[in-house]
Amino acid sequence: MTDRIEAAATELRPLLQEFILWAPDNAPDSDPDLVGPAALWHRLIARDDVHLWKREDLRMVLVERLPQVVEDPDAAADGMVPAVRSYLTFLSETGRLAEGSDDLDDLLDELDAVEEDFVEAMEEVLGERDWEEEDDELDEEEVEGLGDFEPFTDELADLPTIRLRPDAELADAAREVPLIHKARDLAVWVGRSRKVGEDSLLSDDEISQALAVLGLPEPDEKPFAHAVPALWNLWNLAVDLEFLTPDGEDTVSVDADTAAWPFENDEDVLDAWMLGLHSVDYGDPELDDDDLTLSLSGLTRALLVRLLVAEGERPLGELREELAEAAAEFDDLGSAAWEEAGDPLASVVEWLSGYGMVTVEDDRVRLTALGTEGVVHLLDDDDIEVDARPAIDAMTALDLLSLSADLPEEEADAEFAAWMRLREPATAAEELLEAAAEDEADALIRVQAASLVGSLGPVAVPAWREALNEPSLRPYAATHLAQLGIDDAPEPSQSDTHWLILDMWTISAGLGRPEFVSSLHDIGPAPVLSSLLEVIWKMPHPHVEELLEAISEAHPDKQVAKAAKRALFKARSKAAPDAAE
Repeated sequence: MTDRIEAAATELRPLLQEFILWAPDNAPDSDPDLVGPAALWHRLIARDDVHLWKREDLRMVLVERLPQVVEDPDAAADGMVPAVRSYLTFLSETGRLAEGSDDLDDLLDELDAVEEDFVEAMEEVLGERDWEEEDDELDEEEVEGLGDFEPFTDELADLPTIRLRPDAELADAAREVPLIHKARDLAVWVGRSRKVGEDSLLSDDEISQALAVLGLPEPDEKPFAHAVPALWNLWNLAVDLEFLTPDGEDTVSVDADTAAWPFENDEDVLDAWMLGLHSVDYGDPELDDDDLTLSLSGLTRALLVRLLVAEGERPLGELREELAEAAAEFDDLGSAAWEEAGDPLASVVEWLSGYGMVTVEDDRVRLTALGTEGVVHLLDDDDIEVDARPAIDAMTALDLLSLSADLPEEEADAEFAAWMRLREPATAAEELLEAAAEDEADALIRVQAASLVGSLGPVAVPAWREALNEPSLRPYAATHLAQLGIDDAPEPSQSDTHWLILDMWTISAGLGRPEFVSSLHDIGPAPVLSSLLEVIWKMPHPHVEELLEAISEAHPDKQVAKAAKRALFKARSKAAPDAAE
């Protein structure tokens, strides 16, 4: 059966690749990746011709067969029927629905008719499985996949702080990534509106040309399509990077900006590199036997997470032994696959090196700065948290303020002390206040900056004087200059006090209702707060309206709530003419 499945999958692959290219523009709400199992089992149990579809095929495939083989019944229940609907539409609209097939309308009617039975079947599978953790002899902590990060959660949490390099350095490294340059060259060669074939994306002659462009060897025997996995990996990378995009039912084109790679803008460079980050999976070994290939799926991720746990570096031989053991534990075919591959880590290291994520020297594998950044992002994609922060020498004042707001006081103080050791106090004060002025709406950053600069004492006076010219910082500057006894500094005004109160309320509102109400009580008794509301609505604070609305809803005193509603009405009435202007 394995040989039949492999043959059917090979036959279907070009057609499904064309469908995946067609779907984003023509069926954006469907997931084209879900249709593969349905198309495969249609070929295996219903029809010899992958293009021939009859009404009765749908129930046979969806209701009778897929519940026995589906890997993710939850995803299938949600998206399989829409995906098949899009696939049948694709076959019909592109002229690929074979003669002798039922009409598209009849097929879609039948699909609607079996949908409820299909969903019920998937739900039964979910109920029967529940992955049967208690009944199976599986360990509760069994690894679900060779490349899963979850088993390393505790070790990752115990790591010392991971320091990330600044975007400018990472972008410079990304500009040198060889695989992106190859993907660009391939996309540029593809050009505009290149027709992709039905049985293979490219003809043998086209494959020969593409291989020459990329400097890859040509296979000894034709057809080439099944003997050039390196080419298809680069093709897929070009699609991931959005260097190649579909522009018709069976044509693809190079994106207009592709030839400009490497881009000048650092953010654009890193955005592109991140788009291709999941190409790490292309490093997994590809063997002639699909089952053996599957048993080593995730090997590249398995290596990456082990490098990070080891703080970025490990001997290659040690990794081979550990990963060979892990592959054997994960899958019954793992040992056979490892032996069949010869050196399974060769393709892994080659791809990761080509994507700028690792280096190999003296039989030791090391994560690069770009690689560390990438692994942290992959972990974040899986909702696994690690303590990753900007490197101290690369940390901007805004980085420091944003980070400090989320750290315990002791850790925040340590970060500040380390950051301060790299600059003069007067310069630090200027940088912190400039960062705080970037976003008038961010009260927490403003308070953090004022607190840190305040701790610097008289050396910060020039920075405080400059901050008097910034409306959102003037209240803090006037207050601190007064505390420092600066004779010619302006006295804090009532408006300054009101701004500080609004900042305090903004922060407490973000902590939850109890903290917010407590901060209102800190002002004084209800009459005092009501009197304050009668004037504070005039402040041009970015959060004044939402704060007044929150007070009207949260304060337990009815008179205060009414005062807040009146003040909110006045604030909105004042804001309307200003907005019109």
